[in-house]
Formats: sequence, structure tokens, C-alpha cells
Amino acid sequence: MPELNPKPGPGRPKSLKKRHAILDAAKCLFLRSGFDGTSVEQIAAEAGVSKLTVYSHFQDKDALFITAIEEHCRKQVPDALFAPPKRAPIERALREIGRRFHDLLASDDSIALHRMLIADVRNAERLGPAFWAASGARILASLETFLQAAVARDELEIEDCREAASQFISLLKGEITLFMLCGASGCRHGSNVDAHVEAVVRMFLRAYQRRRN
Repeated sequence: MPELNPKPGPGRPKSLKKRHAILDAAKCLFLRSGFDGTSVEQIAAEAGVSKLTVYSHFQDKDALFITAIEEHCRKQVPDALFAPPKRAPIERALREIGRRFHDLLASDDSIALHRMLIADVRNAERLGPAFWAASGARILASLETFLQAAVARDELEIEDCREAASQFISLLKGEITLFMLCGASGCRHGSNVDAHVEAVVRMFLRAYQRRRN
């Protein structure tokens, strides 16, 4: 099995513009044709670059796929989102994290990627671990660090921040995961998205917010 960690390809990348074009083309084609149905040659043609240029930026198709996923997730749920809030209630930061994660999970791209992985067990076995590392694992680790900082500031009372982070994410997902399998239209709460996130934050804080005497 080829290594799935995204690493720079041979040579030195010459253009960020070309790199972004390659990633955009890759995401579009992977969603349209699946992983096995997409070739590096097709990605290069879609991006308007040579095959050699693709390999100058990315080691192989696996690395290109994972990098596209990681950049999509970072754009939707950036690392800065988990910075400790400055002179602001922690519930405000949790609402923002919750809304951004919900929007990522319920997006058309995320639904299509999820279906692509589960449609063929070979995709899940080959790409699943790296997909998880680039998406869910990063978000969980960032949220765990955020919660640890809140505990240190005496805002929350949590014994296991990793478990609490998992609980928060699971509450946000709610019925969305089932709808991802049954139909994309069900993944949208419409005008109720904020109410859903607010309910999750309130439940989470009822469990973990430090009680003042």
C-alpha cells in the first residue's frame, strides 16, 4: 500500500496559483468520478497544467486527495477558530465552532466525499485512515486543546477533555450522519441551524460549565 501522508513531490513548487488550480481540479474530479475513476492526467488537464507539474507539487494521487480534503476542512474549520476567546463568553466560541463544524459536515462536498468512501470498501480501507487524520482527528484534537485551555481558565470542569470533545461533535452531528446516507436534502436544518447549535451548546455547558458558589 502506498504511503498516504501528503508530502511534497519531487522538485520545488513553482506557483501557488498552480497548486490551488490542481487542488480545485482534483476535488471537482474526485467528487464527479470517484477516486479510482480519476487519473493524474485528467487532473492535470482540468487544472491546465502538465502531469509533471502535478507531481512537482504532490507525491502521488493519494497525497493529492488527502491534501485536497485537509485544505477543504481547514478552510471550513480553521485552526484560528480554536484560539482561546479573549474577554468573551466561552459559549460564544462554542457556538462559532459548532456552526462552522455543522456547515462543514452538511456541505454538498462533504456528503459526496462521505458517499464516495463508503461506496467502495477499497476506498475506505485505503483512504479512510488518512481521510480521518486530515479531517475529524484534526478537529477533535483542536477542540480538545480548546477545552483544556477553558479548564485551565476555570471556565469548565472536565475530567476527560478528549471524551468531552467527542461528545460535543457527536451532539452536533445528530441526525446528519443518517441523512448523509439517505439523502442530502435532509442534511440542512435551514433556519433551524442556529437553534440546533444553540441547543447543543446549552446541553454541553449544563454538563461541564463550572458551578459558582
